Amino acid sequence: MRILITGAAGKVGSNLTSALLADPSHRHSVLRALCHNRRLPERDRLEVVTGNIADRASVERAMAGVTHVVHLATCKDTPDDVMDVTVKGLFWLLESFRTSPTARQFILLGGDAAVGHFFYEHDGPLTEATPHMAYPGCYALSKVLEEVMVQQFVIQYGIDACCLRAPWIMEKDDFRYSLSFGDDVFGGPDWKTLVPADVARSCRETGTVPLLLDTHGRPLKRNFVHVDDLVAAILAALGNPRTKGRLYNIAMDEPVDYGALAAYLAESRGLPSIEIASDYRSNWLDNTRARFELGWRPRYDLAALVDAAWDYRRADEDPRKIWYPG
Repeated sequence: MRILITGAAGKVGSNLTSALLADPSHRHSVLRALCHNRRLPERDRLEVVTGNIADRASVERAMAGVTHVVHLATCKDTPDDVMDVTVKGLFWLLESFRTSPTARQFILLGGDAAVGHFFYEHDGPLTEATPHMAYPGCYALSKVLEEVMVQQFVIQYGIDACCLRAPWIMEKDDFRYSLSFGDDVFGGPDWKTLVPADVARSCRETGTVPLLLDTHGRPLKRNFVHVDDLVAAILAALGNPRTKGRLYNIAMDEPVDYGALAAYLAESRGLPSIEIASDYRSNWLDNTRARFELGWRPRYDLAALVDAAWDYRRADEDPRKIWYPG
C-alpha cells in the first residue's frame, strides 16, 4: 500500500501515522503526508508533500501512485477557509482518486456534527440511517457536505469509499481540560462563562467539575471517542472489502453521562461537582455496525477515559496547543 494521509500532523493523523509505521502487517506500506501549515519530518517509509488541499495541482502531486487515502484534514467554524478545505479540497481528492490508475480505497473521517451533535432531540439512538441535521454554523454544514459528496462519488463512479463518523476525539489529558472552569478549557462549553465569576474562581481552586444537565434537567449524555480507539477503527477499515459505500459510527459503547462522570470523579479523585443547566439534548451514537462489520471494539469506557486523562503527565516539550478555534 501507498497510503495518503491528509491532516497527518493533527491529533488523529499523528497517531495513525505512528500506528501504521509500528504495525508489522504494514511493514511494506509507504505513507505519504499532505502537509500545509504544519510539516512532518520525512523518515523511513514516510514521504511528505507540501501543498494546499484546495489547490488541484497540490492534490494531484500528493495522489501520484497512491493506493489508499485516509482523509482527516478538516476546518472548524472559520468561514473564510471552511469551504476551500472541506468541500473544494475533498472534491479535488475524489476527482483525482476516481481517475487514478492505482487508487483502491478512500476513507473519510466524518463527525457527529453531521447529525446535529447534542443540538437536536432524538427518540432513539443515532444510527447510520439517521438523517443529516447540521446545527447552526459552517463546520456542521461542511461535515454534512463531506459525507454526501463521498456517498455520491460511490453512486456516480462506483469508487471504493467509506466514512467513519466520530464524535469528540480525546487524547492525553484532553478530557480533563474539557471540564476546566479556567482559560485552559479544551473545547466547549466554556464553563466559566456559565456561572458567576466568583463561582468559577472557586471551582478552579477546588477542582470542581461541571455536571451538565440537558434541556429536561437530567444529566446530559454526550458522545466521545478516544483517539486510540478511532485509530484502531481506521486500521480495521483499511483494505477491508466490506467497507465499500458504508458509513460507520465510531464512538464509545455508551455516551458519557455527566451524572455518572461526576460520581466517578467524586469517588476516584475526591472532586466536587456543580450542576450546569443547558438547552442541549442527550443522544447516543450507536456503534453496532462498526462492531459487527469491522470486528472493532472500543477499549475506552467512562472510567478508562477519566483515568487516562487524569493520570497523564505532559512533558515540557509537549505543551497543550489549540490548533483551531471552536
